[in-house]
Amino acid sequence: MSGKDLSFKVPGELTGLRADKGISEFYDDLSRNRVSRLIRSGAVKINGQAAEVDRKLKENDEISLILPDDEIPDIVPENIPLDILYEDEELLVVNKPKGMVVHPANGHYTGTLVNALMYHCRDLSGINGVMRPGIVHRIDMDTTGALIVCKNDSAHASIAEQLSKHTIDRRYRCIVKGVIKEDKGTVDKPVGRSSKDRKKMAVDVKQGKRAVTHYTVLERFKDYTYIECSLETGRTHQIRVHMASIQHPVLGDEVYSDGRSAFKTQGQTLHAYKSGFKKPSTGEYIEVYAPVPKYFEDILEKLRKM
Repeated sequence: MSGKDLSFKVPGELTGLRADKGISEFYDDLSRNRVSRLIRSGAVKINGQAAEVDRKLKENDEISLILPDDEIPDIVPENIPLDILYEDEELLVVNKPKGMVVHPANGHYTGTLVNALMYHCRDLSGINGVMRPGIVHRIDMDTTGALIVCKNDSAHASIAEQLSKHTIDRRYRCIVKGVIKEDKGTVDKPVGRSSKDRKKMAVDVKQGKRAVTHYTVLERFKDYTYIECSLETGRTHQIRVHMASIQHPVLGDEVYSDGRSAFKTQGQTLHAYKSGFKKPSTGEYIEVYAPVPKYFEDILEKLRKM
């Protein structure tokens, strides 16, 4: 059986779970049903032995599995309108709308940004594989705003390096609950996978990676604050986790707060407002701004009138 080989050691928080459930919790993109099918097909081993679906996992068990090539669906171009903020021969910056998934994954193989990009662009970088052509970084489904997409592998490598060295100026706008008193602040707390829920991130002093978010207050309202965040690092869900950790969760966030909102939010009010980077081939500095979406502006107007 050919395919993609995956392996990991069972962390303590998955101890005692059935093999199908524990593996699906470790790999976000694998459903429990799919893991069960893989186990029954003989594609999963625990400590070198064929796994059984109901086998209870133990800490430090060695899990290995093979994802067959034929389980990767064909990703087809789709004529979905794109809001292109900037484009040249090497890359483009798109303004991703709320509710759009960036790349295909389990349960989302159509209607993604990648499907739209494949229709718009003849060539996209292939470094991240057939499921993520052109994608060098991502933002959450319900986060809007500027996203850099690369047309070739050389541009991809350059943007990836700028991301890893934290030289890309990424600014986000968001509305958070509560009134922040100081005009500026920094949250410097490590972020890692939650030990209680593998599908969530959390401040994790022992296992997490360093994460730094700088914020500036733009406007204060009754019970809310409008802020701009600058990322020094780029951990998954970083802004959402950091702001929740200081008791100012992002308005509408259904994962890191109760999600309650007096407004029509449809998920977190978080917007990737600015992306400043060096053009890969020339080193020219380029700044791209994504206008705050209408629903976001409507909420701000309501807050200003309160």
